[in-house]
Amino acid sequence: MQKRVWITGYDAICNLGNDIDGIFKNAINSKNSFLTPDDSIIKGETFYFGKINCALPQISAGNYNLRCNRLLLHLADRINSKIAEVLNKYPPHKIGVVAATTNSGIKEYEKSRNKKHFEIGNPAEFLRQHLGLNGFYESVSTACSSGIKAFSTARKLINNGICDAVIVAGTDSLAQLPIFGFHSLEVLSHQKSNPFSKNRNGINIGEAAAIFIVEKDEGEIAIKGIGETSDAYHAATPDPKGFEAARAIKTALKEANLAPDAIDYINLHGTGTKSNDLMEANAVYNIFGSCVEASSTKPLTGHCLGAAAALETALCCHAIRNNKILPHVYDGEYDFSLPKINLVTQPADKKINNVLCTAFGFGGTNAAIILGRD
Repeated sequence: MQKRVWITGYDAICNLGNDIDGIFKNAINSKNSFLTPDDSIIKGETFYFGKINCALPQISAGNYNLRCNRLLLHLADRINSKIAEVLNKYPPHKIGVVAATTNSGIKEYEKSRNKKHFEIGNPAEFLRQHLGLNGFYESVSTACSSGIKAFSTARKLINNGICDAVIVAGTDSLAQLPIFGFHSLEVLSHQKSNPFSKNRNGINIGEAAAIFIVEKDEGEIAIKGIGETSDAYHAATPDPKGFEAARAIKTALKEANLAPDAIDYINLHGTGTKSNDLMEANAVYNIFGSCVEASSTKPLTGHCLGAAAALETALCCHAIRNNKILPHVYDGEYDFSLPKINLVTQPADKKINNVLCTAFGFGGTNAAIILGRD
């Protein structure tokens, strides 16, 4: 059994805003669309993307001047005082870095041919160098579950005495390679994504980054449980019964020593594809029935790939802090061929003690994290 660790600082950036306060405010007041139509990426076809439009700091070192790293630098600058506290508290070799990503700098590599740019480890290596650390670092790339897997790695590093604190991050920018890949699988939507609707027809891609300080010392938000499983069902399609996805959630609940009715809100993976929503509805209903209020934030942000679960974890932290449930934005036409889960279509004020966030990726990689007040 893993011991509890705490999130003591965090921030995020995505198409909804340049910091977590702005993102959360726009997610709560989600009457307007923040997704941008674009016909330039795939010629002749218009798709919706979650694009970040703010100015980002430059990185002088050519090996690291990638958009995904510039997103991280923007966030590291924003929580600089919190990071400084950690640097003063622990020796540099006892502060680790774990970064989740799927794209790294593959877009930049297409022009630069600099092999450092497409290395999955580049974001973690950049943060380690930028912060002047000399301890453990790695990037995690397990498709769309990467963000939660990064927290799992961080917790193991702290529990095993390798680190006293870990900078956990998730980052991905828009790149043609994965977009073409999703297009070839015929899961990109020409409309805004519509998770759990009978009219759903695919995903929108977004870009985002989130950064967290995870420590062994107590803080405001505890990581109470993490569950990880693997389907071994299909390379790109989840098991429709959601058996292993449900087992990941059950593992997180067991670690947290919580009954299902102790969860106050579920942030769903909720991609809007036929197969993912079927699997997730089965997994969630299997454990919670129609009782626990839930939503997917991907119709607002797009699916941010390796950064998705990190961004959504930051939103969950803010849901706990603000005692607000994020709304599920869709056309309201639930697909009743799915088990009926409790989608909340309006923001709601509620005392929130425990939140579940789910993430499921290609290759059948499943992850669930429970955050809460201690």
